[in-house]
Amino acid sequence: MESVSITSEKPRLSFWQIWNMSFGFLGIQFGFALQNANVSRIFETLGADKESLPILWLAAPVTGLLVQPIIGYYSDRTWSPRWGRRRPFFAVGAILASIALFIMPNSPELWVAAGMLWLMDGSINISMEPFRAFVGDMLPGDQRTVGFAMQSFFIGIGAVIASCLPYIFTNWIGMSKTPAPGEIPDSVKWSFYIGGIAFLSAVMWTVFNSKEYPPEDLELLKKQNKEKGIFGGLAESFMGIFKMPKTMVQLAFVQFFSWFALFSMWIYTTAAVTEHVYGTTDTSSALYNEGADWVGICFGVYNGVAALAAFLLPLLAKKVGRRMTHLIALFCGAAGLISIFFINDPDFLILSMIGVGIAWASILSIPYALLSTALPAEKMGYYMGVFNFFIVIPQIVAAGLLGFILKNFFGNDAIYALIVGGAAMILAGLLSLLVNDKDEVKVS
Repeated sequence: MESVSITSEKPRLSFWQIWNMSFGFLGIQFGFALQNANVSRIFETLGADKESLPILWLAAPVTGLLVQPIIGYYSDRTWSPRWGRRRPFFAVGAILASIALFIMPNSPELWVAAGMLWLMDGSINISMEPFRAFVGDMLPGDQRTVGFAMQSFFIGIGAVIASCLPYIFTNWIGMSKTPAPGEIPDSVKWSFYIGGIAFLSAVMWTVFNSKEYPPEDLELLKKQNKEKGIFGGLAESFMGIFKMPKTMVQLAFVQFFSWFALFSMWIYTTAAVTEHVYGTTDTSSALYNEGADWVGICFGVYNGVAALAAFLLPLLAKKVGRRMTHLIALFCGAAGLISIFFINDPDFLILSMIGVGIAWASILSIPYALLSTALPAEKMGYYMGVFNFFIVIPQIVAAGLLGFILKNFFGNDAIYALIVGGAAMILAGLLSLLVNDKDEVKVS
């Protein structure tokens, strides 16, 4: 790769170069998908009651809140002639996350599983956050939408495969569905083992098959590191929320309402579908479990749709601009969530998930493409880390607020949480029109 600093005009990369630099996200999504689908199951098997699950799950957003800006800050200030700027963080995060994936389903006690969730989520964030900055580092402005879309493609593919693993092990390979009391099913254990191998392998593919551009002034970088020190860097990381560029502030509101909607879906879709579509609240009934299983299929569908939509969104953005593309996608997601209220036949939920998948693909790519054009190259990782506050904060707010809203205004009917989420997506879409896009006429 030619010698180009990260602040210079960057050459266009080939399809396969973008593929290699994004491939690690396939492994990262294995970790996230297995975590999202199975951690509550593991907690309950080890004795957690339903009231304690939200508290145990707060590990995920709190870890992101702490880890991402710190990793972003220090990945900006790292350079190795052999390993580059971001790739050391990719590798360390992948190793730690893979260890957690192997230990989690073998946890002997609840506190061990809770600790593994902290380690797993923190490690995933160590790998994931620099991946966002990696696109800004390596691609010119007119290729960044494609770069983030490629990441969205791998996120979708990884989520579909990982979500299906327990089903494959029980229904295709024949592993038992009824383990001994207090024991994690073998299907879950082997899914996590496969996930750990996939996580490490995919991330290391990117580490070994990608190169990075050096900082423009290496001596200045060393001087800044010496002057700031560890504690100065930590303080600057968390104060970054008060120093965001204007475009980043505008996108923060878009992200907040987008992710509020997503978390309302992740938290309440199972309860909403089993009660509203299948007509049962008895968690021990066959009908409830049939509905819960179908929700898993629906989630696989929206991730699969997102993987395909990731390549179509750049084409639409080229015609109508990134902001309008994001609005259209979010409106599709809102329609998908709200439409569940009107559905009686479970098969029609697939249509709802198509809309959600389009929105999911856009949420994972367009905001980052918009943001990357507004950030100084030497602080790309730092600001990407700060930007992720607006992923974890709405998760915390949704976990605390939606229950109150449902109890006091909607008689604890979970379907209304999805309607609230749809309304939040509509608001996020409208707010996206207010975002400055410096490269709108150059999008490809």
